[in-house]
Amino acid sequence: MMDDHSHTVHPTQTLAELIGSRLCHDLSNPLGAIGNGVELIEMTGAADGPEMELIRDAVADAQARVRFFRLAFGAAGPDQVTSTREAAAALTGYHRAGRIDSSWNVAPDLSRRDVKLAFLMVLCAESALPMGAELEVSHTASGQWQLRAEAPRVAMDEALWSVLRFGPSAAGRALRPAEAQFLALHVLAETLGVTINYVAEEGGLRMSTT
Repeated sequence: MMDDHSHTVHPTQTLAELIGSRLCHDLSNPLGAIGNGVELIEMTGAADGPEMELIRDAVADAQARVRFFRLAFGAAGPDQVTSTREAAAALTGYHRAGRIDSSWNVAPDLSRRDVKLAFLMVLCAESALPMGAELEVSHTASGQWQLRAEAPRVAMDEALWSVLRFGPSAAGRALRPAEAQFLALHVLAETLGVTINYVAEEGGLRMSTT
């Protein structure tokens, strides 16, 4: 006999998404505990100096990455909404200590699946920006995403990027863990019925959805 309170998986949720959500959720608690511990130590004045600064920065960076990856790779039901404040904080926090200076130029709150799509676009874009960039994400009135990155250098692996349109076999090799966003974006774009466009140009990279 089935329990009336048993949970079912929404058909749009994949096993990979559920695992991503579970990992990010379980990592959040110990990272938060470490951060609280650092604050308590600082309040007592028991420790100070570059060592504590290093720990504090490392914890903040790890927490920012977990927040970002949870939105990018975690489960996203069609009825879930992500506020523009949460999305902006996750994006800028993720890039706070890196070479990319990002901005979230999006006014309305959006469905979590839409934000997931944009974050996966960001992850794909940054793989082609080895020297950093000024990156802006925007959302048009017609509901399409636009990503613009101004960068001193763009390095695109054309076979890898073709995965966005033709699937994993287009790469001609096994994808590496660091390239998971390309397959994830391809699958999500197909699910949502959108096409991912991209072009490298002098001085930067542009991506959009249609």
